[in-house]
Amino acid sequence: MTEAATEAKAAISHRRVLRIALPIVLSNATVPVLGAVDVGVVGQLGEAAPIGAVGLGAIVLSTVYWIFGFLRMGTVGLVGQAEGAGDKAEVSAWLTRALLVAMSAGLALIVLQPLIFWAALSLAPASEEVEGLAYTYLSIRIWTAPAAIAVYALTGWLVAMEKTAGVFWVQLVMNGVNILLDLLFVLVFDWGVAGVASATVIAEITGVSLALWFCRDAFARPDWHDWPRIFDRAKLIRMALLNTDILLRSAMLMIIFSSFVFIGARFGDVTLAANEVLIQLMYITAYAMDGFAFAAETLIARAIGRGDRAFVRRSAVVTSTWGLVVCVTLALVFGASGGWIIDLMAKDTDVQATAREFLPYMVAAPFVGCAAWMLDGIFIGATRSRDMRNMMALSFVIYWGAIFVLLPLYGNHGLWLALLISFVARGITLGMRYPALERQTGAA
Repeated sequence: MTEAATEAKAAISHRRVLRIALPIVLSNATVPVLGAVDVGVVGQLGEAAPIGAVGLGAIVLSTVYWIFGFLRMGTVGLVGQAEGAGDKAEVSAWLTRALLVAMSAGLALIVLQPLIFWAALSLAPASEEVEGLAYTYLSIRIWTAPAAIAVYALTGWLVAMEKTAGVFWVQLVMNGVNILLDLLFVLVFDWGVAGVASATVIAEITGVSLALWFCRDAFARPDWHDWPRIFDRAKLIRMALLNTDILLRSAMLMIIFSSFVFIGARFGDVTLAANEVLIQLMYITAYAMDGFAFAAETLIARAIGRGDRAFVRRSAVVTSTWGLVVCVTLALVFGASGGWIIDLMAKDTDVQATAREFLPYMVAAPFVGCAAWMLDGIFIGATRSRDMRNMMALSFVIYWGAIFVLLPLYGNHGLWLALLISFVARGITLGMRYPALERQTGAA
């Protein structure tokens, strides 16, 4: 073993990976709880319209805010590489650039809110009562758009700096405040849908304030407001290209998952419901894998910043080992307990039977998707966004080719096979690009 490899093994330990990953896993575990409480609290009003309005409004804003998720991924790679290179000035400057993008985007959404709401409610029409309540919900929540988007940037900085405990506390406090205020505003003050929205507004302001405090090291240096540095043309272009590539890659991924739902609807309500039950298990897998993909992002970014190939390889191997452990564990759990989980999530016997029929695909999903999830984290940390975009485009074409061939032959079985094939395609195509990532680390 070379001296560099020995040093990498000592520095990139399993304990270090777990220290980064576990807070993210715990943080993600709080997300479904908030959604359940939002629906449960408003459901106490005894009417269907408020439930539909909160669900519709939340989906609209989640989708709009998701567009800016590139800020988290891009910030991890850029900040992590600056930290790895020992460039403390850029560690602070990259956060300021990301926050400026977040603030600009949030203000633009506030200005454009009439157009956004009209477009969203036109695409997802509902009853007049639901649309009216949804508009109330949206018109309150939109005012914290800058804070909601800024959390992406701040989370990216914290992950890059291996301060994932801060991410956990931000998520926990934000969701905790939201839940408590939900109960107060709706059940005590009887504010209804407006109360749910107001609770989220206060929670988002609380969350961004706490996140800023956790990022205080970035603001301890004057570089965070060194405006000539902040607006350096080359750095801004690099950031724009990186974020655009990540956005395009993420859009294609979202189209794949959205089309899975829409195409599944063709097979009837029972099959649609069964697919929805099973896809929730996919989300559980993704939430669990996030922690180790995030660990890969930050460790790879630092290794790239150092220009150290041994650190790159060691980071990829250790984080991917843990990712594989998680995937195998979840596949075994789904295989052994999938029927019980299905019965817990759906009471309709037809839905239960149909979900059981397709459960083997969900058992296989963690196995076939593991490489794709982990390589995403590796390439994000390396800021190899062009590879991510191009390999996602290739996988996107392969998915639709599989849909075209398999759907007419096998129906919903073909749909599931096409989804799993897209996972395999992402893993293989990104895996083919990994050797170049390693070779070019530290190259002049």
